[in-house]
Amino acid sequence: MMKGMNNKNLLKQAQEMQQRMSKIQEELDQTSVEGSAGGGVVKVVVTGKLKVQSVEISPDAVDPDDVELLQDLVQAAVNEAMDKAQTLAQDKMAAVTGGLSIPGLM
Repeated sequence: MMKGMNNKNLLKQAQEMQQRMSKIQEELDQTSVEGSAGGGVVKVVVTGKLKVQSVEISPDAVDPDDVELLQDLVQAAVNEAMDKAQTLAQDKMAAVTGGLSIPGLM
């Protein structure tokens, strides 16, 4: 009888964790973080689910004679925003999983 109760409790806890993780996934989809480069002349906004929402480039960053610099700035801003979004997602998931790394979640 005791074993059946433990399995029932374990199943209930797993279902609750799944519901919390589902809610976090929805929150991440609605949350945005920003990365910038060149002192803010290039800004990229991504969701917590790593989808680029916007790219803003100041006219000051556009130099037809140095396109490579602009490309580097965009790349740096995207990478910064992605890093922030991944950190946000990991922090939110850790709150649910107690810091356990569960493959396939993120």
